[in-house]
Amino acid sequence: MPIPALVNSWKITMNYWTELSIDFANQRNYLDELFRVYPTVPEGLRKLDEKVWRRVEEAFDRKDNPGLIHALLDCDLFPIKDSYVAFLRRDRSAIERNPQTINRLCGRLYEMGLDTIYAKCTEPKETNRQIGPLFRRWVRNSGLGSVDEFYPDEGADEGKH
Repeated sequence: MPIPALVNSWKITMNYWTELSIDFANQRNYLDELFRVYPTVPEGLRKLDEKVWRRVEEAFDRKDNPGLIHALLDCDLFPIKDSYVAFLRRDRSAIERNPQTINRLCGRLYEMGLDTIYAKCTEPKETNRQIGPLFRRWVRNSGLGSVDEFYPDEGADEGKH
C-alpha cells in the first residue's frame, strides 16, 4: 500500500511539506532525483598519521591501555563503536579516572588485533555522514534562490557551508 493511502486510511492531517515529500517519494524516479540533491559516493580510505599509528603499535605491544586509548583517540575514526568514546574524546583526563572502562575497550581492541584496528581506523566516511552540506550546496547551485531563503537564521554562515 503506498504511503499516502496508508496515511489517508489513518485520517491523519499532515503538514503541507510532509505531504509533498511523501508524494514526491512515491514517484517512480525518486531515488534518481534524490541523488541529484545528495550525490553521495563512497570516499577513499582515511589517511592515518604515521606517528600516531606508531604510537598505537607501541602501546598495543606494551599492553599500555591508557596509552593505546590516547593514541587511538588521535585518529579521525576510533576503531570500535562505543558510546563512551565520544566522552573520552572530549575529556581525555577521564581515561585515567575510568580504568574499568578503558580495560573493557582495550580488551576488545586486543581481540581485534592490529590489522583489524588499522582497517577500522582507515574506513571511508559513511555516506550518511556526507549529507549535511549537500542540500545547501544544491540550493545554491540549482537556481532556486539563496540559502538565506531556506535558512534565514544562517545567512551569516552561508560562506562556511
